[in-house]
Amino acid sequence: MQGVIKTADALKKAEEAGLDLVEVSPNADPPVCKILDYSKYKYEQQKKANEARKKQKTIDLKEVKIRPTTEEHDYQVKLRNAQRFLKAGNKVKVSMRFRGREMAHQDLGMKVMQRLLADVEGLGKADMGPRIEGRQMIMVLSSEV
Repeated sequence: MQGVIKTADALKKAEEAGLDLVEVSPNADPPVCKILDYSKYKYEQQKKANEARKKQKTIDLKEVKIRPTTEEHDYQVKLRNAQRFLKAGNKVKVSMRFRGREMAHQDLGMKVMQRLLADVEGLGKADMGPRIEGRQMIMVLSSEV
């Protein structure tokens, strides 16, 4: 701790010690500098950044595809998959494809989507509610955990 000193004096002290004058906190008033080996300082900063990156959790977007005429057992399988994805902390995209005359019965598809949303209640919530895009109905769920 040298206190507040002139830049020229700080540079002279760093040169005498055979080290570098490194500005640690440029936004402080006055700016905070340290006399240390710059290459060692950069190496330590890089190690800290790598360690933080390792601990970071990435959120993936998983997809579950269903149809308006999906039978009960198949629906339960898709529901289990969606619940497993939500427990793992991932987002789930539920997509329903309408073919041919199914487009005339989009209300059946909406009922299936609302049922799925009710079944995953407690694990996840709808980021984007069911909406129709062309021949598909899409809903995005995210984990509440």
